[in-house]
Amino acid sequence: MSATTANQASTQERLLRAREAAANLALLSTGEKNALLLAMAGAIEAQSEAILAANREDVKRSGLEGAMRDRLLLTGARIKEMAQGVRDVAALGDPVGEILAEWTRPNGLRIRKVRVPLGVVGIIYESRPNVTVDTVVLALKTGNAIVLRGGNEATRSNQRLVEILAAVPGVPEGAIELLDSSSRQSVQELIKARGLVDVIIPRGGAGLISFVTENSMVPVIETGAGNCHIFVDESADLDMADRIVMNAKTQRPSVCNAAEKLLVQESIAAEYVPRIVKKLIAAGVEVRGDGKSRSLSAGLNIVPAEEPDWHEEYLRLCMAVRVVANVEEAIAHINRYSTKHSDSIVTRSEGNARRFLRGVDSAAVYWNASTRFTDGAEFGFGAEMGISTQKLHCRGPFALAELTSSKYEIVGTGQVR
Repeated sequence: MSATTANQASTQERLLRAREAAANLALLSTGEKNALLLAMAGAIEAQSEAILAANREDVKRSGLEGAMRDRLLLTGARIKEMAQGVRDVAALGDPVGEILAEWTRPNGLRIRKVRVPLGVVGIIYESRPNVTVDTVVLALKTGNAIVLRGGNEATRSNQRLVEILAAVPGVPEGAIELLDSSSRQSVQELIKARGLVDVIIPRGGAGLISFVTENSMVPVIETGAGNCHIFVDESADLDMADRIVMNAKTQRPSVCNAAEKLLVQESIAAEYVPRIVKKLIAAGVEVRGDGKSRSLSAGLNIVPAEEPDWHEEYLRLCMAVRVVANVEEAIAHINRYSTKHSDSIVTRSEGNARRFLRGVDSAAVYWNASTRFTDGAEFGFGAEMGISTQKLHCRGPFALAELTSSKYEIVGTGQVR
């Protein structure tokens, strides 16, 4: 089965095909879905050279550099990880058909609430071609058709991946549809397709997410930008703090769960701020700071942090540092400036940790761990559709269970009202 390419059909035709496919996908058994996923994993590995060739062309044409180039880049290792992620999803339980609740009324009616697929899922995303595979396999596992609108910079990579996945024998026609990425017209058509598409998931920068949430006529699960924080309190193990801060900032700065801001409690700031600033600068990080952090790091190259810095998701090797009085001030700062994605406290104090975990209004809140763990695979979900920073219908990394809705099945013996 070949994928539908941009010059073969209009957006409307592709959405109609996806709607028809959703009805067929909902009838597949868990065994049938898992068999398709395992075949997809094998196909990705078998076609790795073709995928890499398409990706090399995308990278060459994109002109991207640094962290943004890294988001687009595929390697042999990343393709292996991609295929393993597909197998991980196949090994997970199938939420479709799960009975959430069941009871019998006094009149004898038996009522049960069961999980069912959402139907047609549309996802709009930028750069990262691994998102193409992750979202396709999560949708298929939950019996949903998926309509993909990737970024123009990843056109060839996404096209090749969709061709490979859709060609797996047994995948229903229309189950995987890829929209034209050369203009915003396809985005407009997708987000206005109420009745054909059941949910839209925007995944990318703040501009994309804002545009979709403000203009969509289709319900949206909003994934969020990641202005993530680490707070080092006065009781922290400073060696642990070093490891967490450096990992969260430098391990992969282009992703949404990388830390962008560092807060340090005032009572240890004279010792810890210059110590960590030296390590950050040595790792190639541009450090920006408030007045206190700069005065404590005399002779080090710290750029003054302005008000917009505290709001910005850098997505590069840049970090802003602020000195705060206590855990309450740290919580207040985070709740004011964060994007409600992922924030962490490093502390030996269980009391401070509990206050932080309860007080910070973010999707994922950590105690003595890097924010880089906010990820579907790291949470044991196999993959993810994104990180939701809203509170309805899901929050945090969302995967299989969140790609379902529910319905009531009522069994009677002739009851009338």
